[in-house]
Amino acid sequence: MEETVLILRGARVAISATEAVRLDLAIGAGRIHDCSLHAKGRYVLNLDGFLILPGLINAHDHLDLNLFPRLGCGPYHNATAWAEDIYRPNEPPIDRHLSVPKPVRLLWGCIKNLLSGVTSVAHHNPRHPVLRRSPIRVLTKFGWAHSQRFCSRWRENYRRTPAGVPFVIHAGEGTDEEARSEIARMDAAHALGPSTVLVHGVALDPPTLALLCERGSSLIWCPSSNLFTLGRTLSPQVLRSDLPIALGTDSAITAQGNMLDEISVASGFVDLTRVYQMVTTAPARMLNLPTGAGQIQENGPADLLVIRDEGKSPAAALLNCQPELVFVDGGLRLASADCAERLSLQNLAPGHRIEIVERGRYLVDFDVPSLLEQTADTLGPEIRLAGKAVAA
Repeated sequence: MEETVLILRGARVAISATEAVRLDLAIGAGRIHDCSLHAKGRYVLNLDGFLILPGLINAHDHLDLNLFPRLGCGPYHNATAWAEDIYRPNEPPIDRHLSVPKPVRLLWGCIKNLLSGVTSVAHHNPRHPVLRRSPIRVLTKFGWAHSQRFCSRWRENYRRTPAGVPFVIHAGEGTDEEARSEIARMDAAHALGPSTVLVHGVALDPPTLALLCERGSSLIWCPSSNLFTLGRTLSPQVLRSDLPIALGTDSAITAQGNMLDEISVASGFVDLTRVYQMVTTAPARMLNLPTGAGQIQENGPADLLVIRDEGKSPAAALLNCQPELVFVDGGLRLASADCAERLSLQNLAPGHRIEIVERGRYLVDFDVPSLLEQTADTLGPEIRLAGKAVAA
């Protein structure tokens, strides 16, 4: 076994959505080596008064669109109508935001996720080399198509996705018959199966819900985006069904904010235990992540979210929480400024400061000053990330 580098001691550790127990975590080489009461290692971090949760999994984001403001004036009948209304690439504000280099916009999307305790994210667009520099894990092992409307090769993309690998596509994003017909069209093309993951699915009615359950498919839910563009989201029948559902943030163009905002919106429709599963074990399963993802267990990935412990269950603690520490692959990628000072993190703390107005001050393991400089060249000093003002 690799030598243990760090012991997280004294915190309560989430072992399920409803239960947390006091354990020590020994982490090193990107893994959790030991979960016990007396783990041993070279460096000890006393986290008494904190709660350790699995790093959150964002099942759907367009990383390059998170500097944009919300666009559109709904409700619309479907996503195509929204896109046709807002897409003015040569007019403000879209022209100015598209002028920010895509690599810079993509990395801002990763920072947005990190600031909300997300350690893994599925980006719904072509993989870009700059994402290798991401401070969080950007998933790569899945097939995808944007949608039937905007990807004529969606059938081919599905057929080319290896067996057992998730295939992710926007579908049923609307309230009209056109949106509903997309599900039947996929089934006719033999593109609904256990590896099919639909994004949005607002158009699902009882017959299409039954069809998805029969085929073993899954769904990614983006409630604040749905409410903004369509005026409604998944029906109670869908949310109460056995259909596997994960939570996604979509992007700042339509969503309310980051994953913590999305959790808050989702909690108005389902209980927090279900929401907890939607950002941990459910996306880990449907996106075929490595064993242990979305949980805290020995030999699992050391992807961890640390928050203040108020004595609540892990699920209840997610609501309105603020990340204090975020570990990705065992490395400390984020620390709140208060936590870094309180714990005397010294050399362990990330080195770059960022402040999100109304959200707090953080140290992050990424060159934020460089991102700010490159972004301000185009947008000026007033930069907003997922709707919130950013300061160095």
